[in-house]
Amino acid sequence: MTERKTIVYPNPQVLAEAVAARTLLTIIDLLAEPGRTRVDIAVTGGTDGNRVFAATNASPLNDAVDWSRVHVWWGDERFVAADDDDRNAKQAREAWYGALVEDGRMPAGNVHAMPADTRSATEIAAASPEQTDAVLAEAAAEYQRELTAQLGENPALDIAMFGMGPDAHFASLFPDHGESEIADPHVLVAGVRDSPKPPPLRLTLTVPMIARSKHTWVFTSEERKAGAVKAAFAQRNNPHAPSSYADGEELLWLIDSGAASEL
Repeated sequence: MTERKTIVYPNPQVLAEAVAARTLLTIIDLLAEPGRTRVDIAVTGGTDGNRVFAATNASPLNDAVDWSRVHVWWGDERFVAADDDDRNAKQAREAWYGALVEDGRMPAGNVHAMPADTRSATEIAAASPEQTDAVLAEAAAEYQRELTAQLGENPALDIAMFGMGPDAHFASLFPDHGESEIADPHVLVAGVRDSPKPPPLRLTLTVPMIARSKHTWVFTSEERKAGAVKAAFAQRNNPHAPSSYADGEELLWLIDSGAASEL
């Protein structure tokens, strides 16, 4: 496994600004590589993720990126209607990339949102667990097909960014829920039913897909997550602390002093 490196920042706002600057500079550097035609990044939602989006928009480096060559993916998504406020993609569009698309700087086709639930409320309520599993499995397969169509049979992301919850979950890989332990290299996207955090249905990249990333960054803030950080650092590949499975060619944990308080 890749050696984990940790950087501690004084507070959540400085953390967000640092992650935004690191992301923008890394994209610029990657796009400058000879023969490089595109950069593929997976983004996250949540409080910390939205802070990073705001800091990205505010950064002067934002104008130095050729966004026409940047493709946006998601590490996980809430499997709800496309216009539901719970959707990570909707939050990210409103907080960040929507303005890039509207200004013509990023083609709409460069945004690869995970599938939404197109069923009616009546259909969702009437579905059996087996039917729900089948719908989730097809949505996961659809996103995996998109990954391979865009990035080849062995797709890898340039940057994969994840927040972490107070239960030490990242993406939608929850403690003792099974999905974090998926090791099959052919299963890159999974459906999650009965998520312990609402909404109950989700889609997520799996550890085998995350581990292929050139840069994997886990960032989190606030003292309420200090115990989760401690658990993730205590043992690698711990199903009780799924963020301990985070891996990639480069693995960085970017946290604030509150989240680091138990280390």
